[in-house]
Amino acid sequence: MRIVSLAGGIGGARFLRGLRAAAPAADITVIGNTGDDITLFGLRVCPDLDTVMYTLGGGINEEQGWGRTAETFTVKDELAAYGMEPQWFGLGDRDFATHIIRTQMLAAGYPLSQVTEALCARWQPGVRLLPMSDDRTETHVVITDEGGRRAVHFQEWWVRLRASVPAEEIALVGAADAKPAPGVLDAIEAADFVVLPPSNPVVSIGTILQIPGIRAALESKTVVGVSPIIGGAPVRGMADACLTAIGRETTAQAVLDLYGAPLLDGWLVAEEDAATAHPGVTVEARPLLMSTPEATEALAAAALTLARTLADR
Repeated sequence: MRIVSLAGGIGGARFLRGLRAAAPAADITVIGNTGDDITLFGLRVCPDLDTVMYTLGGGINEEQGWGRTAETFTVKDELAAYGMEPQWFGLGDRDFATHIIRTQMLAAGYPLSQVTEALCARWQPGVRLLPMSDDRTETHVVITDEGGRRAVHFQEWWVRLRASVPAEEIALVGAADAKPAPGVLDAIEAADFVVLPPSNPVVSIGTILQIPGIRAALESKTVVGVSPIIGGAPVRGMADACLTAIGRETTAQAVLDLYGAPLLDGWLVAEEDAATAHPGVTVEARPLLMSTPEATEALAAAALTLARTLADR
């Protein structure tokens, strides 16, 4: 069984762990969001790729869902003592090593896809992890605050401002000229079906779909998605602020309409959202909270069962 999954962030990474448990013999390719990527202290940081790599490789801080376990912050504290900015992004000492290696390899001319493969050789995540593109893309957010109307990097809006300043626009800079990373379109073409985890539909899944060629490739496959919204609220994070920025309500229905057909063939929602519907999409209600490894595996298994059923049709 060959499965492709699009993922970004904590929810996507945890769902992938359940997917791997539900289909231990499957060949799983994960296309990771790189719109969140940012350069800090001269180092290239890829938060979503690293979260997937650490989570599946057993090195994630389970309590917070990001960063390394048993982390220390000596370097961060020393940089702050020198007055170095930004001080709002918490890179840990262990995490710094990953970013140093990535930056050195990129400077030597290796594309991000090869760098990611090299980093995963240590972590052995049990999936093939590909960035959505080797080309540099960054998500920027237009806001108006005491500094006037300006564009800031998504990480500043998300981490420093906690999305408290309403976003007037969210744009993936560089998307129009970007190409899918090597292996991305081939993996989609070879897949038996595709699963969209409960990742942020705007700045995780949505950014991947903006890379030219990816959405079109997915539309020819059986695709099942899992709603990141339960009863009008995000399962985790601030997806509501992102949906508001693009003029969408925070509902399972709104996210389904955002993805729409022919991209989606199946959509899993919470019991309280069972009335969700869209022409051409099979909607099923299931428990969506990934509160335990068993619950996460059961959710992934439900997505696989629906995908198999729809693919057989």
